[in-house]
Amino acid sequence: MALSHKLELRQSQSLVMTPQLMQAIKLLQLSNLDLNAYVDAELERNPLLERGESEDAGDGEAPEEAAPANGESHAEPSDGDWLETRLETDPRSIEAKLDTDLANVFPDDNGRAAAETAPSLPSESWSSAPSRQAVSSEDYNLEAFVAGEKTLAEHLSDQLGLAVADPMKRLVGLALINEIDETGYLRVDIAAIAERLAASPELVAETLRLVQSLEPTGVGARDLAECLALQLRERDRLDPAMAVLLENLDLVARRDMAQLMRLCGVDADDLVDMLQEVRRLNPKPGNAYGSAVVQPVIPDVLVHPAPDGSWLVELNSGTLPRVLVNQAYYATVAKKRRSDGDRAYLADCLQSANWLVKSLDQRARTILKVASEIVRQQDAFLAEGVEHLRPLNLKTVAEAIRMHESTVSRVTSNKYMATPRGIFEMKYFFTAAIPSASGGEAHSAEAVRHRIRLLIEEEPVDAILSDDTIVKLLRDSGVDIARRTVAKYREAMRIPSSVQRRREKSVGAGG
Repeated sequence: MALSHKLELRQSQSLVMTPQLMQAIKLLQLSNLDLNAYVDAELERNPLLERGESEDAGDGEAPEEAAPANGESHAEPSDGDWLETRLETDPRSIEAKLDTDLANVFPDDNGRAAAETAPSLPSESWSSAPSRQAVSSEDYNLEAFVAGEKTLAEHLSDQLGLAVADPMKRLVGLALINEIDETGYLRVDIAAIAERLAASPELVAETLRLVQSLEPTGVGARDLAECLALQLRERDRLDPAMAVLLENLDLVARRDMAQLMRLCGVDADDLVDMLQEVRRLNPKPGNAYGSAVVQPVIPDVLVHPAPDGSWLVELNSGTLPRVLVNQAYYATVAKKRRSDGDRAYLADCLQSANWLVKSLDQRARTILKVASEIVRQQDAFLAEGVEHLRPLNLKTVAEAIRMHESTVSRVTSNKYMATPRGIFEMKYFFTAAIPSASGGEAHSAEAVRHRIRLLIEEEPVDAILSDDTIVKLLRDSGVDIARRTVAKYREAMRIPSSVQRRREKSVGAGG
């Protein structure tokens, strides 16, 4: 076979992931908090971007515009105004006007001493020095006076300093506090701490009892039983029966009420009271200190009922960052003669700014389009409740709005919708379909879970519903579901089995 060279012209199409397209995809799946952080970073990086919020009137050059037309730079001070333009050198007169001692005003200048030396100094030098020091001094940092949130270790250390005077015990106590985790439990063995500090185990154990007496009650416990015992002892409720109950928390978890009544030596009513008292205790006492601030959910989409019975879908303007491209600044800077590198930098900034504005606008339009289709598909849920939630998948929404499934998936990630029935994540409206027993319309998995919960909540004490019975009831109502699916949904909702519910309800009923 002979080899030969030839030229061939081909035409093809391909999708290239440009940086601008990657930016648009990235913005689409960001939550409103992450989006604002991203925009803030772009505002710092790109000089051509600026926020779109309108500034209050009177800012900027307002003081100069309000100046009198006759050229006077200062108005005549009113009577009693201590911010006068003329220099005051008498310290007693200054103190009378300020109604305080000069040492409180200029502590770095030694108060009265600085004022008494003022007549021998140039007036401009004396009058401007305090203001310069006040601005540059770190002592006047307002943030330094703002109370910060104390961590659990700081809270315990402050109490330990007041409760313990022995230096050795205080050292051991600080070592124990440093080993307490954020939930309030001591996760290190006493022998290990004693060996590390070269102290006796008895001293460490005695100091641990002191640490466990600090607030919050229950801190420093080595397990859940000890934590609950410390709280009950503080309430004077740690009787022998309660101590036995704490020693058998595994039986409490299994809801073996008959065995618990036999071990504790109490009847059903007393056992119920004991369990209720244990439930009121705090199993993680350290969570109240130094915990992370819970960020409230801010909905991206707002849904309101319209007068004609339809639904109004709108974007939450508070979650949409507004940015503008400062074309005037770009035109001013571009007129200057600059190097090729400067021109390339300006062109890159302008292109990046335009793409960011366009991407934000496209993101908002896409979210609104997807949310509108979700509301149209789940109209029955908004009107009637969770029992009427329809099965829905990404493909159905994507085909309706003529977008790709991956785009719909990105839009619904980390986005929330505020409806008359509460705030829901957009992913909540996408549920699996469970076929109908009569061959009709399929049921939503979330709606079926809601039915299971209602059946169990309404079951009488003398007729506890087993999983097989729940399957029969659901099939009678038109839901074709398997027993293992009912068990899976029940366990996901943390509902105990029929045997455990029968024990619990029989004890609660006094039998």
